[in-house]
Amino acid sequence: MEENTVTRSKYDDALAKYNTKISDEEIAKKVDNLIQTKVEANNTKKVKELLFHCIDLTTLKCEDNDKSVMKFTEKVNKFDNDYPHIKNVASICVYPNFSDVVKNTLDVENVDITCVAGSFPSSQTFIEIKIAEVGLALHGGADEIDIVLPVGKFFAKDYEGLSDDISEIKEVCKEHILKVILETGALKTASNIKKASILAMYAGADFIKTSTGKQQPAATPEAAYVMCQAIKEYFEKTGRKIGFKPAGGINTVHDALVYYTIVKEILGEDWLNNELFRLGTSRLANLLLSEIEGEEIKYF
Repeated sequence: MEENTVTRSKYDDALAKYNTKISDEEIAKKVDNLIQTKVEANNTKKVKELLFHCIDLTTLKCEDNDKSVMKFTEKVNKFDNDYPHIKNVASICVYPNFSDVVKNTLDVENVDITCVAGSFPSSQTFIEIKIAEVGLALHGGADEIDIVLPVGKFFAKDYEGLSDDISEIKEVCKEHILKVILETGALKTASNIKKASILAMYAGADFIKTSTGKQQPAATPEAAYVMCQAIKEYFEKTGRKIGFKPAGGINTVHDALVYYTIVKEILGEDWLNNELFRLGTSRLANLLLSEIEGEEIKYF
């Protein structure tokens, strides 16, 4: 019993280093002001090209199959020839059982393979199964893994169990990028989002990500603001740069510009690249491409 108390206090001590008593109303005001005063200046072709290069082009449908995923990947292959003046997407994101399909189909450089794994989207299963699924995805060819933070453990204040889940999966990933999805729509408050961000980073996340896209609300500017602030404070205390990925509900170019602006204003220029900033989406690719080229394009 004494040992558990000591372990719990370690995570409480970590959280105590940060201000997690945040007003949702105050965050909303700050985000609204930022959108009103800063976004329009970033509405440029150069920024849109960067945003395209930051996309994790995603297909996570129940009807996905080997043939459809192969066709999806072939579009990314073809893009290099059809639009050589635009840098390709950052990665292709699929379910773990399709990692080998993408690996065997993808023939362009500098596009990674991302797999959602670890009992996506609920994170509700045994850690042994999560580890096995992550390991199989990596064996199939995945470069990056997106997992869901155990939200149930967060609400139970089982910070040790939550952190152990993440750290054990990171141990399997080794040098591969691990993105931890907070499912901010379930966390609801700015305070909870800040706490979950800190715990995920301390446990070994290389990126923190807003949402699975399977629960509403998905990504919101308010959640992004809180997460980026947590990343900034974590970097100031540890020297470790953590990436940020909004995902779910990114339906317009303006949405993407809002997230770009939040990253730029809070984290700065060092984060404005696809090593530290990603966008989880599929529909956004065509919208950005259309605005970059100045005509409606339905490529993906």
